[in-house]
Amino acid sequence: MNLDFRDQIADLQNAAENWTPQRTLAWAFETFGNGVAISSAFGAEGMVLIDIASRVRKDFRLFTMDTEFLFPETYSLMDRIEERYGIAIEKVYPALSPEEQERTHGTALWSRNPDFCCNLRKVEPLRRKLSELSAWTTSIRRDQTSARASARRIEWDANFGLAKINPIVDWTSKQVWRYIHDHDVPYNQLHDQDYPSIGCTHCTRAGRWPGFAKTECGLHIIEPAADSAAAFQNSDGSDQDL
Repeated sequence: MNLDFRDQIADLQNAAENWTPQRTLAWAFETFGNGVAISSAFGAEGMVLIDIASRVRKDFRLFTMDTEFLFPETYSLMDRIEERYGIAIEKVYPALSPEEQERTHGTALWSRNPDFCCNLRKVEPLRRKLSELSAWTTSIRRDQTSARASARRIEWDANFGLAKINPIVDWTSKQVWRYIHDHDVPYNQLHDQDYPSIGCTHCTRAGRWPGFAKTECGLHIIEPAADSAAAFQNSDGSDQDL
């Protein structure tokens, strides 16, 4: 825990609510240097943030949770991002391969216990990645879910123990898509097939996690770290968009 960063965030938090995304990113890059990275699942919001970041700093860090269950369109978009912006996406993988997960926890875990599956393939890999950083940058918006309604533009992430930067937290979906079209930003082709949020192939259907009262994968839920999977079985967590 870096108390200097925590104090700096507390001092600036109210003023930062009036910052533009560009100023927010510039502050993050200047404050944390190579210790800050953008996390993205490459939804519409994520693509906007990547494009804005590219106009602030060319060599920004970008990482993603590759659950190994992503859509072909998502992997194709990753290739386009690396080519257009001249960066290498840092891919973070779960400790268990899909085959190892099936052997250990049975077939189609996502259909029986999606919270546990999200914990194995997203939350714990993210926790491992964030332990290497001083700050992470996301493209969440307040109006996406009730869990995000109180998010601040800059804040201390008590869940993962580092600074969290949300440059477009106050944007609307309309603003996101206007930016994409105005700046010819690449986006996942599945959005043209009425997919509002795109995650793993098994759980992205008409809405997320069909049959479950679940809206979040757990990445942006404030809760204490847990050593056992049981602690995540009632989590409420969406990577729309990291």
